[in-house]
Amino acid sequence: MRPLRLDLAGFTVFREPTTVDFTDADFFALVGPTGSGKSTILDAICFALYGTVPRWGDRRAIANALAPSCTEARVRLVFESAGRRFVLTRVIRRDGKGNVATKGAAMEQLPAGFDLTRFDSGLSAEDLGDVVAGNPSEVDDAVQEIIGLPYEQFTKCVVLPQGDFAAFLHAKPAERQKILVNLLGLDVYGQIRERANAEAAAAEAQIKACDGLLAGLTDADDAALHAAEARVGVLRTLASDVDALMPELDRARRDALAARETLTALDAEIDKLARVRIPAGIASVADAATAARAAVTGAAEAVTAAEEREEKLRGELAAAGDEAALRRLLDAHAERARLGREAERLAGAVAGAQAEHDRAVTALEEARRQAAEAQAALDAAFEAYEAAQTADAAAALRPHLRVGDACPVCEQNVAKLPKIAGAGSAVDAAKAAGQKARKAKNDADERVKKCDSAVRDLDRTLTAARAQAEQLAGRLADLDGRLADAPEPAAIERDLAGIAAAARNLDEATAAVRAAREEHRAAVAAAGRAEEKVRAGWRDFDRVRDDLARLGPPPADRDDLAGAWTALADWTAAELLTRRGTREEVAASVADASGAADAVRDRIAALFTAAGSGTPGDDPARSAAVALERAQAELRRVEERRAQADRLREQRATHEREAQVAKALATHLRANNFERWLLEEALDSLVTGASQILRELSAGQYDLGHDKGEFFVVDHHDAGLRRAVRTLSGGETFQASLALALALSEQLAGLSTASASLESIVLDEGFGTLDAATLDTVTATLENLAARGERMVGVVTHVTALAERIPVRFEVRKDARTAHVERVGL
Repeated sequence: MRPLRLDLAGFTVFREPTTVDFTDADFFALVGPTGSGKSTILDAICFALYGTVPRWGDRRAIANALAPSCTEARVRLVFESAGRRFVLTRVIRRDGKGNVATKGAAMEQLPAGFDLTRFDSGLSAEDLGDVVAGNPSEVDDAVQEIIGLPYEQFTKCVVLPQGDFAAFLHAKPAERQKILVNLLGLDVYGQIRERANAEAAAAEAQIKACDGLLAGLTDADDAALHAAEARVGVLRTLASDVDALMPELDRARRDALAARETLTALDAEIDKLARVRIPAGIASVADAATAARAAVTGAAEAVTAAEEREEKLRGELAAAGDEAALRRLLDAHAERARLGREAERLAGAVAGAQAEHDRAVTALEEARRQAAEAQAALDAAFEAYEAAQTADAAAALRPHLRVGDACPVCEQNVAKLPKIAGAGSAVDAAKAAGQKARKAKNDADERVKKCDSAVRDLDRTLTAARAQAEQLAGRLADLDGRLADAPEPAAIERDLAGIAAAARNLDEATAAVRAAREEHRAAVAAAGRAEEKVRAGWRDFDRVRDDLARLGPPPADRDDLAGAWTALADWTAAELLTRRGTREEVAASVADASGAADAVRDRIAALFTAAGSGTPGDDPARSAAVALERAQAELRRVEERRAQADRLREQRATHEREAQVAKALATHLRANNFERWLLEEALDSLVTGASQILRELSAGQYDLGHDKGEFFVVDHHDAGLRRAVRTLSGGETFQASLALALALSEQLAGLSTASASLESIVLDEGFGTLDAATLDTVTATLENLAARGERMVGVVTHVTALAERIPVRFEVRKDARTAHVERVGL
C-alpha cells in the first residue's frame, strides 16, 4: 500500500480542510513541533483504511477522531496497491444526543491515468470509476483483500514505533514467545486445535444421535415387511370384487333416485299450489288510483291560476317606479337640508376666526415694538457698564500716583494728582441697570414668541375653516344640480307608499303560488303511491303466476287486477285436487327402488367384513381404494424406514472416521509440539534477516544471533566477541531494534494470506538517541531503501540533521484554530 493523497476535515487537530500530497514522495519526513499533528497524519491513514487508530487503544473509540468543535469528520485517502489506484472515504458524525458513529464509508477504483488534482474541483460518484465497496463492512473486507494485511499486521509492517521493538529486543524468552505468537498470527494453530477438538466432540455427538435413531427403527424388520405385502394383496382382491358389483349398485341407486325425484317434484307442485291466496283489499286498489289521478288534475289547474295572478301583480309593481331611485332622491333632499345648516354654521365660524386672527396680529406687532425698545435700553445699559468699568479702573490706580512719577497708563510724568471720586463704584450701578434692562428684554421676547405662536395657530384654524367651507359649498352645488328637476319629498313619499302596497300584494300572490304548488306535489305523490300499489298488486300476481308457469296457468286480463287473481285461484284449486290423487302411486315406486339398492349394498358390506376392512362408506369403490392405498403407504413406510436405517449406519461410520481424524489433528497441534517448532523456525528466520540489516547499519561490526530464546550480538571489531544485547549503547540498541523491525515487517508480509506487498514504511521517532555517525549510517540506510524503489520510506522526527537530508519534508504547524501541512522540497 502506497499513499498518494490524504484529505482531512474535522479530524482531531485538523478542523479545517487539509490536503497532504504524497505524489513522487519516495523518501519524506514529517517535521514540526511536539503536538502539532505529525502523528495525526499517520492516524488518519490508518483510520481511513481500518476505521481505527492503534494509539486510541480501543477499536470502538471512534469519537477520538472528531474535533471537539465539529459535528462531522471526513477522511479521504487515495492509495496505490499492486499497480491499481483506489480512493477510500470514511465519514463520522455526532448526533443531537452527542453520540458519534460512522455514517458512511465507500471505496472506488480509479480509472487508469486519473488526474488526482481533479479532487480539488469537486467530483461526483460517476467521475471516480468502479465502486468496490459501499458501506463500512464492505470497505473493511475490501481493504484486507486489496492490501493483503489485517489491521494488527498492518500496524506492525507499515507504521513502526521503535519503542515497541526495543522492548521486543530486550524481552524475556517467554514474553518474546507471546509477542511472536500475536505478531505472526501463530495463535491460529491453537484455534485450529480447538476447532479440531470441537469437531471430534461434534462427531461423537452425531454417533450417539445415529445410535438413538437406529434404536427407534426396530419395527422395520423382515416380518413387518412380509405382513405389509400380504395386506396389500388382500385389499387388491377386495377392490377388484367391489369394482365388479359397482355397476349393479349404480343402476339400483339411479332407479331409487329417479323415483324419489319424481315424488319430490310432485310434493313441490302440491306445496306451490296450496300456497296461492288472493291478496286482501285487491279490489279497492284500482279505484283509489283513479281518484288520485283526478286530484292531480285539479291541483295543476289551481297552480296555473295562481301563477297568472302573480305575473299580473309583478307587472303592476314594475310599472309603479324604481323604489331605490326614489329613496336616493329622498336621501338627497335630507342631505341638502343638513348641509345647508352646516354651511351657515361654518360661515359664522370663519368670521369669528378672522376677527380673532386680526386681534392676534395687532398684539404681535405691539409685542415686537416693545421688544425693540427693550433691546435699545439693553444696548444703552451695556455702554454705560463699559464706561463705568473704565472709570473704575482709573480710580483703582489713583492711590498709587505721586507727583513727578510716571503714569502707568500714558507713561507721562504726573504734574498734579486728580481728585479722588466719592465712595462707591459706578460699575455696580451700571451692572444693576443692565440686569434690569436684560430682564425687560427677555420678557418682551417671550411675549413676541407667544403672540407669534398664537398667530400661526389662528392661521391654521382659519385656513382649515375656509377649506371646509369651500368643500361644503361644492357638495351643496352638486346636490342642487341633482335635485333641480326632482319632485318634492312629499310626492316621493306618496310614490314609495304605492310601491310598498304593490309589493305586499305580490308577496301574497307568491305565497299563494307556493301553496298551490305544494298541494299539487302532494296530489302527485298520493297518485304515485296509489299507482305503486296497483303495480305492486300486478308484481305479486306475476310472481305467483310465474312460479306456476311450468304447470300451465290460464292467461290473465291485464285491465282487471281483481279478475285476474280470481281466475288464477280457481285454476289452482282444480290442479291441487288432481295431483293429490297421483301422489300415492309415486310413493309406492320409491319404496320398491330403495329395497333393491339396499340388497346390493349388503353384498358389498359382506366383502369388506371378509377382508377385515370394517364397514364401507357411501362410495364402496372409493373406500376399497383408500384401504388399498393405506396398505401400500404402510408398505412404503416400512421400506423407507429400512432404507433410513441403512443410511444411518453409513452416516455413523462416516462420523467415526471424522472423529478419529479430528482427534489425531488436535494431538499433533498441541502447544508443546507444533507451535514450539513454528516459533523456533520463525525466530531463526527473523534473526537471519535482522542480522543482514544490522550488519549493513553497523558497517559490518555486528551480527545478530539467538541462543535458547536470548538475543546476542557478535562484535566483529572485537575478534568476534559474543555480547548480550543489553550491553549495546543507545544508538546501537536503535540499530538492532530497527533491524528487527524491518525484518519482522518483511516476515509479517510473507505470512499474510493475501500475498501482501509492502510498498511503504513509516518510522515514528526514535532517532534522537543516535550520535552523528550512527545517524548518518541510519539515514544512508533509509536512503538506500528508498532508492531501490521497493518502498516509500517516511520518518516522523524532531532531529533537524536527519530532516535536512530527506528530499521531501511535510512541515506541520498548529494555530489556535487548526493544524496546517506544507510540503517543502522536491
